[in-house]
Amino acid sequence: MLASIGAAAKSGLLIKGGKYIEALAQADVVLLDKTGTLTLGKPQITDVIALNGVSQNELLTLAASVEQDSEHPLAEAVRSAAQREGLPLREVQSFTATPGLGVHARIGEHTIAVGNRRFMGSDSLDAAVQLEAQGKTAIYIAQNDEIIGVLGAADTLRPEISVALESLRSQGIHKIVMLTGDNERVAQAIAQTLDIDFQANLLPEDKIAVVKEYQARGHHVVMVGDGVNDAPALAQADVGIAMGVAGTDVALEAAHIAIMREDWTLIPEALRIARRTMRVVKMNIAFTAVYN
Repeated sequence: MLASIGAAAKSGLLIKGGKYIEALAQADVVLLDKTGTLTLGKPQITDVIALNGVSQNELLTLAASVEQDSEHPLAEAVRSAAQREGLPLREVQSFTATPGLGVHARIGEHTIAVGNRRFMGSDSLDAAVQLEAQGKTAIYIAQNDEIIGVLGAADTLRPEISVALESLRSQGIHKIVMLTGDNERVAQAIAQTLDIDFQANLLPEDKIAVVKEYQARGHHVVMVGDGVNDAPALAQADVGIAMGVAGTDVALEAAHIAIMREDWTLIPEALRIARRTMRVVKMNIAFTAVYN
């Protein structure tokens, strides 16, 4: 076990104990976060759709100002878009983040909310539906409970994902499911590209429920994620794997294995190491029994 952990570390895999090698060797279900895990986690704002007489610059300024204290990759995308346009951020008060939904804060006399449709309690806007049909994430902005615009954000799939997923399948992992807080249109566009299953519109607690559901059926579950929203599911899974380079500290702490390089092929490599290690362990036990 110690030799395998050392060899894995040289490859860029930080394994926190021998029991996780044993658990990984038995894995038959892999659950995947989307943003920052399947994708590069560096979304870009591609569309700024202002409504109700608000200008595009004002919409972007308000959204970026509220998002300035958020750690979510989409928040960074909003801030970067405002910075590219040279828009100054405004002072905010009473900032509150709701995991898996969005954030809100006060700017002057107005309450500004930035998040997904469920966070707003709104029906889907035609503009948002068109963005989601293109595989983009729709970010709603509301002022005093009135929707004033939508931002479209696009992320890029990691280039090695398809090869890595095929490698997992070749090792007997046939149940691979993407878990995401995005809606079904966005999730379906990505899942079809990768030929995997998906569950959409999930909150952090919903991801834990999915992990528990598979475990209750007798499956050995691997959860792969990178963000604060993934940490509970990473901890609940039989083996939680965190994207160490781009992942949050909370995810790294909760996970049992951390990937310390920007290389998704390390995930099937971890599975190979675990299964090879357990074969050697069983051979040693058999040899010892025969010898005795």
